[in-house]
Amino acid sequence: MKCPFCGHLGDKVVDSRESKEGEVIRRRRECLDCGRRFTSYERIDEIPYMVIKKDGSRERFERQKLIAGLLKACEKRPVSVAAVEAVADRVEATVQERPEKEMKTEEIGTLVMEELKRLDKVAYVRFASVYRHFRDIGEFMTELKDLLNAKE
Repeated sequence: MKCPFCGHLGDKVVDSRESKEGEVIRRRRECLDCGRRFTSYERIDEIPYMVIKKDGSRERFERQKLIAGLLKACEKRPVSVAAVEAVADRVEATVQERPEKEMKTEEIGTLVMEELKRLDKVAYVRFASVYRHFRDIGEFMTELKDLLNAKE
């Protein structure tokens, strides 16, 4: 924490108190350089991560929707629930590590497809067929050929 008096970055916490509601923590700090005391407040960042849909509308990122899509793609495949949750964990972590609080569905879909490509090729093709909205069998065949060529 930067000292408001001298600008030094080193300090020590002298006292911490939680608010009555438990939403804020008040900390008394002492600068290690000038010795003056100051107060800081900590609050939980409650700005949700938003998903920008194809039509431009926005909605909250929901892990359950992600898992539901993954489970549907992996249905009747030899993929464990733990593996599906691990994919969801990695995608969610990527979304949360970004400095922006918004991400397009196309970007999330691409992340999911990369994960599924490594996990299970059939699940990948299932997800891609829904996600990419193939217009005809030719587009679908091109995707399959690309997948087979990448394998070799």
